[in-house]
Amino acid sequence: MVVIFAVVIFGYRWYSYVTNTESPYNEVGIELNSRMPAPIREWGCDKLHQTFANVLPPYGCQAGDGTQWL
Repeated sequence: MVVIFAVVIFGYRWYSYVTNTESPYNEVGIELNSRMPAPIREWGCDKLHQTFANVLPPYGCQAGDGTQWL
């Protein structure tokens, strides 16, 4: 029961981060996204890139020299 509750809470927090329209630099959201499995992290980074295309990518969504999105 505790594991399910934790998954729901962290999943909701992560989803709120990748679909937000305020900033891609939320510390908790960055940490959650960077620890997700690769396919989920890539989807999250794609959502963030669609919303924040003109800014530097946050940690976990960086490719190459850190200035390009995944």
